[in-house]
Order: sequence, then structure tokens, then C-alpha cells
Amino acid sequence: MTRALPRPEPALRPGAIGFLDSLVIGLAATSPAYSLAAVIGPVVALVGVHAPGVMLASFVPMLLIAGAFAALNRTDPDCGTTFSWVTRAFGPTAGWIGGWAITMTGVLVVGSLAEVGVRFTLLMLGLDAIADSTPAVIALSVLLVLVMSAICVLGTELSSRLQNGLILAQTAALLVFAVVAVVRGIRGDSPFGGLTPSWEWLDPFGAGGAALTGGLLLGVFAYWGWESAVNLTEETTDSRVAPGRAGVWSTVVLLLTYVGVAVAVVSFAGTAWLAGNADEEEAVFALLSTQALGGWDWVVLAAVATSAIASTQTTIIPASRTGLSMARRAALPARFGSVSERFRTPDVSTWWVAGVAVAWYVGVHLVSENALFDSITALSLLIALYYALTGLACAWYFRRRLAHSVRDALLLGVGPLVGAVLLAWLLVLSVRDLADPANSYTGQAWLGVGPPLVIGVGIMLAGVLLMLVWRRRDARFWSERPGVAPEDADPLSAAGGPPRAS
Repeated sequence: MTRALPRPEPALRPGAIGFLDSLVIGLAATSPAYSLAAVIGPVVALVGVHAPGVMLASFVPMLLIAGAFAALNRTDPDCGTTFSWVTRAFGPTAGWIGGWAITMTGVLVVGSLAEVGVRFTLLMLGLDAIADSTPAVIALSVLLVLVMSAICVLGTELSSRLQNGLILAQTAALLVFAVVAVVRGIRGDSPFGGLTPSWEWLDPFGAGGAALTGGLLLGVFAYWGWESAVNLTEETTDSRVAPGRAGVWSTVVLLLTYVGVAVAVVSFAGTAWLAGNADEEEAVFALLSTQALGGWDWVVLAAVATSAIASTQTTIIPASRTGLSMARRAALPARFGSVSERFRTPDVSTWWVAGVAVAWYVGVHLVSENALFDSITALSLLIALYYALTGLACAWYFRRRLAHSVRDALLLGVGPLVGAVLLAWLLVLSVRDLADPANSYTGQAWLGVGPPLVIGVGIMLAGVLLMLVWRRRDARFWSERPGVAPEDADPLSAAGGPPRAS
């Protein structure tokens, strides 16, 4: 009797989404309306009318790193992105740390995004009493995380259709608010007096170097998330080109959105009111919408709600796909590499991300709401780390091609390297600022320094410990050796290069 061949392991569904779907997911993952609501007040408090210029300056390192993502994806279209590429360039240990940083950013922020989505939805519906009930908000936020995780498991196509609707609603609401706000600001028809926009607002250096540094730290957080488009590379049509291109275009669209809305907000509200309400963070948009739109204030509330809900889902994508990629190469237990045979999505890693994120959200919330905010502040350390690692990996991995042409030198070497250096600089500054307990929401020292720094460093040390434990149990992944791109690998062409070795 002939022995039946073993059934092949299910893989992610190739061609599940196209370029536009990928672009939308990259935009949604940044949560534009929520990000603007969270940073516009603090940025204005730092740099005044030059807030649009700071958003412009923050775009530069993001564009350079997005270019690195696009180039590396052409050569190695792996859903693990930074994990896979840094492993190839610098070896397994650096790659594992990069993968851990990506995964933990999702864990830290998903619950908070869900909470913002829940609160603004309740406010939009006029259910203020429920929005003020902490137990109700926590329960609804946990439910939202679970629902969004289920949609991620049910299929990438379903996820993209949901995101298409949410991004359209969010963009339309932001556009309405921006147009009304800037027109009323120019006319002087604003309760705050209003300011006439000026080209000088686009100068990020107008408020001085120290203020610019603080603004850039906030700006980088606002742009973070566009790489979700590249994490779906194995599920995207034209996987070598479309995801990277979607990531780059996501940053460009975000630039236009952020600068445009920042100009509108500063024009309508001026700087004194925004600076005075900087501590309100996302509530700034709720307050402004009432003043700018009157009875139509629900429009902006809907923008922030849909933004946060959309990002709740898309933020799960990088973490789950990175876990899948790490498991396929034995950097994590094999069960994290499970792909649903029916839906062709990473089911186990998705539910693990959701479970740990919910546990973190509820656990830290029980400590205090300020501790939860401090854990989000710690994101800046992880974001700057894995973005910088990706830029360095690009320049190092393609080092043989840098002398081929000026184009190769700029796009594969200088650009990614400059982006990495800028982010490393911001990382150092972030460590310095977060070391001061006065810069935390808790306002108290943990181990002699600010709580966000303790949380960020603690997460990375936990990752190192977990890595060492797993390496002791299964060292196969650590047998991989760093390499260099083959001479025939052209990451700037549509063809990319030789297929990734399995």
C-alpha cells in the first residue's frame, strides 16, 4: 500500500489584497486623527505656530526609513520585515531584538487605542455617562480588541474592506474639520481670535533647537505604523514592489494630512489655547470640534473614533506577522507559526498578541491610568530602535552595491543611514527626557528614574532574557550567519533580486 504524503502546511494567502488596500492599511495603522489629536497640543506648546513645520521635519526620517523598507522588501519579501532583514544583515541576535521590539509596540498600544475608540464612539453617541465609567470603558475596550483580532483571523480581505470604509470616514471627517477651521481662522470668525496662515509656519527651526527636538519626538510617534503595509507583503499582489511602495506613499499622504490639519488647528485656535490645553491630549479635538462645528461636532468625534478603531486592528498585523516569521525560522516555538487552514491567516500568533495586549492593558490600568499613559510613552524607545535597525541593515546589507551608481549610493546607503542616525539621535534624547520623572504622567520616580524609561528598558531586558532562554532550548535559529546582498540583487528595480532562501 502506498503511504499517503503528508499534507503541506497552510501558508498565508498570496494576492489577497492589492496596492490600494495595502496603502489604506498603512495609513490606518498610523491612526491619523487620533495621532493628531494626541500630539498637536503638546507640539504647539513646544514650538508655537511652527507646529506644521515640525510635522514636516518629522516626515524626513520616516520617508528615509520607508525607502529602506521598500528596498529590503524587494530582495526579501518576508512578513517579518525588520526581524528578517536585520537577521540577514547583522545576525540572529540583532534580528531577534528587532522582532521583539515590533511585537511589543503592538502589545503596549492596542488596548489604549481600543479605549480611545470606545470613548469617542460613546461621546459621539451622546453616552457621556458610560464614557465616564472606567469599568464600562475597560470592558468595552477589551471586547473591541477581541472583535478586531477575530476580524484579523477571519481573513486579510475582510480586514482590508473594513479598513477601506474606516479610512474614508476618517479622511472625510478630518477634511470637513480642516476646511471649516482654516476658513474661520482666516476670517477671524473664531472664539480664540484666529490666525492667518503663513509660510513661516513651515519652518521647523523657528522656535529653536531644543523645542524642535521635543517636537520631533512627538512627530515620529504620529507617523509610526505605516510599515503595517509591508508586513502584509506575502499577502499582497506584486509582493516585491507593491507593499514597499504603499509604505512610502503612506508617509507622503500622512505628511499632507498632518501639515494641512496642523495649519487649520493653529489658524483656528491660535497657540495660547492649544498650549494651555496640551495636557488634555486627544480631548483637544473634542473641545475644538464643538467650537468649530457647533452641532456638527460629532464629525470630528467620529474621525478620532474610526481612527482609533481602525488602528486597533491594523496594529495587531505587524506583531502577529512578525511572530509568524520568527516561528518559521525557529526563533520562537513552532506553534506561533500556525496558519489557519481555512482563513490562511496567522491564527495562533494573532490571538497571542491579543491576549497579552489585553492582559497588559487591564493589568496596567489597575495600577493607574497614568501608568497606562506612561507605558504608551515608552513606545518611542521601541519605535526608534527598530526603525533605526532597519535603516542600518539596509545600508550594510547592500554595501556592495553602493559604488554601482549615485542612485544606489543615495537610496540604499546615504538615505537609510541618515534616517537611522536621526532616529538613533532621537532615541538617545528620548532616554534622557524619559529619565526625568517630571516628564511622566505618574510624576513619581521608579527605580530613581521616570516610569516610561523603566517600562521601555524593562521590556527590552525581558526580551533579552526570553531570547536567551529560547536559545538554550532550541539553538537552530542562531546557526544563521549574516550576509550581504548578491551582486545580481537590484532592490531598486521592479524585479528586486533573487528569491529569499527558505
